[in-house]
Amino acid sequence: MGQKLVIVESPAKARTIKRLLGRGYKVEASMGHVRDLPKSRLGVDTENDFEPKYITIRGKGEILKKLRKEAEKSDKVFLATDPDREGEAISWHLAHILKMKEGSPCRIEFNEITGTAVKQAIKEPRPINRDLVDAQQARRVLDRIVGYQISPLLWRKVRKGLSAGRVQSVAAKMICDREREIQAFVPEEYWSLTGMFNKEGKKQTFEAVFHSKDGKKHQLKDKDQVDAIIEDLKGIRYTVDEVKKGKKRRNPSPPFTTSTLQQEASRKLGFTAQKTMLLAQQLYEGIDIKGQGTIGLVTYIRTDSTRISSGAQQEAKDYILEKYGKEYAPIKPNFFKSKKGAQDAHEAIRPTMVLWEPGTVKDSLKRDQYRLYRLIYERFLASQMTPAVFETMTVNIKAKNYIFRASGSRKIFQGFTIVYEESRDDGKEEKDINLPILETGEEVHLKNWDPNQHFTQPPPRFTEASLVRAMEDMGIGRPSTYAPTIYTITSRGYIEREKRVLFPTELGFIVNDLIAQYFAEIVDYKFTAEMEEDLDKVEEGEREWKDIIREFYPSFKSLLEHADGDIPKIEIQDEETDVICDKCGANMVIKTGRFGKFLACPNFPECRNTKPIVEELGVDCPQCGSKVVVRKSKKGRTFYGCSNYPNCDFVSWDRPVKETCPHCGSYMVEKAQRGRIKRIICSNNECKGKRKTTG
Repeated sequence: MGQKLVIVESPAKARTIKRLLGRGYKVEASMGHVRDLPKSRLGVDTENDFEPKYITIRGKGEILKKLRKEAEKSDKVFLATDPDREGEAISWHLAHILKMKEGSPCRIEFNEITGTAVKQAIKEPRPINRDLVDAQQARRVLDRIVGYQISPLLWRKVRKGLSAGRVQSVAAKMICDREREIQAFVPEEYWSLTGMFNKEGKKQTFEAVFHSKDGKKHQLKDKDQVDAIIEDLKGIRYTVDEVKKGKKRRNPSPPFTTSTLQQEASRKLGFTAQKTMLLAQQLYEGIDIKGQGTIGLVTYIRTDSTRISSGAQQEAKDYILEKYGKEYAPIKPNFFKSKKGAQDAHEAIRPTMVLWEPGTVKDSLKRDQYRLYRLIYERFLASQMTPAVFETMTVNIKAKNYIFRASGSRKIFQGFTIVYEESRDDGKEEKDINLPILETGEEVHLKNWDPNQHFTQPPPRFTEASLVRAMEDMGIGRPSTYAPTIYTITSRGYIEREKRVLFPTELGFIVNDLIAQYFAEIVDYKFTAEMEEDLDKVEEGEREWKDIIREFYPSFKSLLEHADGDIPKIEIQDEETDVICDKCGANMVIKTGRFGKFLACPNFPECRNTKPIVEELGVDCPQCGSKVVVRKSKKGRTFYGCSNYPNCDFVSWDRPVKETCPHCGSYMVEKAQRGRIKRIICSNNECKGKRKTTG
């Protein structure tokens, strides 16, 4: 028997599959797409029923030559690209280039790169699914028409290098709309009144918050109302009016989908969506594990399903029973309902084997690979465990016709929280609140009042986590599009990220307002969500892909013609800085390029001087007294160094602060824990100086 050829996208995936299949199989990588629309022109024949004009991607000639050669000497060719629309399209293009017979069973797919899954897939090849391919073509052609026809308009009217996109423009609009909500928000004053109470003869105090008056909930709008209550209750006895005790169960969160993985990795680890997907792809395709060879550690990473296979559930249950005991393993497996409209083709993201504990593979993983794998592993394991149980107590304290309420909660059984707890958007952690044992009719004593003024808050700015969740909730984009969409709008200078918060730039507002005015349908949330539903219908074989383009294009073309004639030339003034050009003496200005913002001389082209923008911490270098600045390593990791480099070699991975250690005099640094600053510690490893931060 001759060899069998298996073609995948990446060398890492090829290495993993080669190890699993062994002799008799040749595994080669296509290095991603091999054919695509041309970069230099539209590549869609709008006069000939929107026929796409695919070309071989530049630089792929040698790869294709090798693939053809291997295919010719193989008895069978299997196309094993990723199990989604994009992967199906890559297989379709490969089949065309290799001149494979249409309809032949050449396509294999698997949700995880394990021996069992890959060998089973080899036994069950199928023809290429044209519905999946057509859904990808429809998205590609739509995005090309929008991007390649609005972008040149922006170049002419605003600035060269700008771009627009069918999904990216909607995401940018969401951030711009939120910023305008914040700007228009008018805060309203309100107050809270908390009493600090204790039992007779006990020092322990507990809080009870003003709840109601005359049996009706009452909101305190100003200080006068608070003062009136305090005055009305002078010298009054406080008694326990009602005590309610109960138990509350908190169920585990489902295993990760693409969206929830990006959200939780942002909250817990501080990763961007793009970084999360890059690392997750590496874990899926295979990591060289010491003594084991290349192993695919997690299942396929682009999914919106929370479904788990029965085999994986049983494996998790056996592991939980052995490691934690029967009280932590539910009698029946936990099942989770996927969101409406979710594609259920793939399982949720989980470890391929529960026995691959994070600790056993840590030495084979890079730091961030390990952190993400541990997150996926613990979330999956916790999803298959019993609920956490809390003992709750609510106490109403009465004085005259006023009720003050105290609430307590105490965890009495860890359940799944022994392994994992989901983060909250506000960054706060749930803590036990213990109340003293109180009985109805018992008198308690007021120690003091704690009145507080508050103001209603505007909606929060988006973080990457909350933007991904909002896009998913609104049906905008799909699991594979969230990360590249956010990357595009930030790299183009429309949106900036500061301490994880996303906000629009002046350029972002200008471009958003232009597109919203002249291409309202393109950035309409409902229209974009309905377009995603139409693409899903193509995948399901319910719609013909060109029908979607035929319906979309005439009105779009009309809008394009109107905009081209109506939009005036817009001049964006560069922001002047106090940095002096060391070549001609002019004040340098801030410009935005492919790799972000930089300083440039305004006398271009006569003077071509540019400089990077350096962020100063406002902290003096502990070695030479110059300013400490933020720098980036070659791998993009943030560190802190002296602005006087190379004359001074001071560097620190932790962010230095303005204070010195009271014990040894060394500089102090902010020490982050799971992405959040927890404490200020001494930089001297031999000194134990530290203090907690406030907030």
